[in-house]
Amino acid sequence: MNEETTPILSVCVYCGSQPGRDEAHMQAGRTLGKSIADHGLRLVYGGGTRGIMGAVASGVLSSGGHVTGIIPEFLMDKEATRHSLGQLNELIVTADMHERKHKMFERAGAFVALPGGIGTLEEIVEIMTWAQLGRHRKPMVFGNVNGFWDPMLQLIDHMRGQGFVHTAHLVQPLVIDRAEDIIPGILASVRANGREGEAEIIARL
Repeated sequence: MNEETTPILSVCVYCGSQPGRDEAHMQAGRTLGKSIADHGLRLVYGGGTRGIMGAVASGVLSSGGHVTGIIPEFLMDKEATRHSLGQLNELIVTADMHERKHKMFERAGAFVALPGGIGTLEEIVEIMTWAQLGRHRKPMVFGNVNGFWDPMLQLIDHMRGQGFVHTAHLVQPLVIDRAEDIIPGILASVRANGREGEAEIIARL
């Protein structure tokens, strides 16, 4: 798929720097990475080379895709090794987490949350918050592998039912159970709904 027919060029993936206890989560990372590359898209992610983060990056690289890792200096030896970071196509080292998240947002056309911990949750929730505030209309996906995100989705429904998710029409993440369906789902959604210009979105952040 070339740039003329692809409505987005890169996908930001949030996920755990640990493998977790369900092997399906690591497999989902590898499958998603391969799918990103096979669709001619680039991966933007937090730079970790361990756990599910490493599985996604490996899936992209093994399929000939392009990987941009964005990682704060203080996490370079915690979520990765200096040697493994050298295998990425592009590495951006930031001063702190705030700069990391902003650069990830700028470079991504869509966001996917695979299974992960508190950091993964915080990242996708912030992206949802920015959507609710009208700062972007980029697709957001919960990769709900083996129902991992079910409790979170129930909480969102509860908050919406209680009237705390204002402008709810702006907070409509896709929920996709199978990793191989995530990229096709994103592309179908973008083509169906249209999208604001990238420069305008970033300017409003």
